[in-house]
Amino acid sequence: MTIRVLLADDQALLRSAFRVLVDSEPDMEVVGEASDGAEAVRLAKERGADVVLMDIRMPGIDGLAATRMISADPALAHVRVVILTTFEVDDYVVQSLRAGASGFLGKGSEPEELLSAIRVAAGGEALLSPAATKGLIARFLAQGDGADDDRDPARAERLDALTGREREVLVQVAGGHSNDEIAERLEVSPLTVKTHVNRAMSKLGARDRAQLVVIAYESGLVRPRVE
Repeated sequence: MTIRVLLADDQALLRSAFRVLVDSEPDMEVVGEASDGAEAVRLAKERGADVVLMDIRMPGIDGLAATRMISADPALAHVRVVILTTFEVDDYVVQSLRAGASGFLGKGSEPEELLSAIRVAAGGEALLSPAATKGLIARFLAQGDGADDDRDPARAERLDALTGREREVLVQVAGGHSNDEIAERLEVSPLTVKTHVNRAMSKLGARDRAQLVVIAYESGLVRPRVE
């Protein structure tokens, strides 16, 4: 299947560069370009996009608001948003993850990283791989000393619906591990891991694995490492 990609950035030159890169791949195509968030939301629906490469800072409705609108629209439940940013550490990025983005990449990433991110997001199999994603989530989603007072009580209560094994898998997902890696760590099959991940997403109302990571930190199940 061809991955349908929408480009949302207010810089035409960057959109052109991304278009050339994406369209050069046999398994993906650019189906539209947007220069602001409102246009991105509209085109995501009109063009049947699978993945939106979303800049954060755009005029009018910015990328953060657009991401929230896409994730809140049942008609766009299949759409995955990958945030593109010039900043490796940016509070807006975490807000975007909370709003429903599947992950983020720096605009200075290598072409292969960007193409891989599109495929990963479209497949919904894992949080985007760059190490900066995990570090950023830990730094901002669970700021402070990790005391119980910092937990989101509503999130923590929802974890009660998970089985013990599902909690174990969730901790591993929050650590950025793939299904194969989790399977090896827990000595089960990758298919079993995938089943647990899907059940956890269903019980917690998560769109994808990125949202599972957010929930794991916000609920206090996983604590940030203090370097």
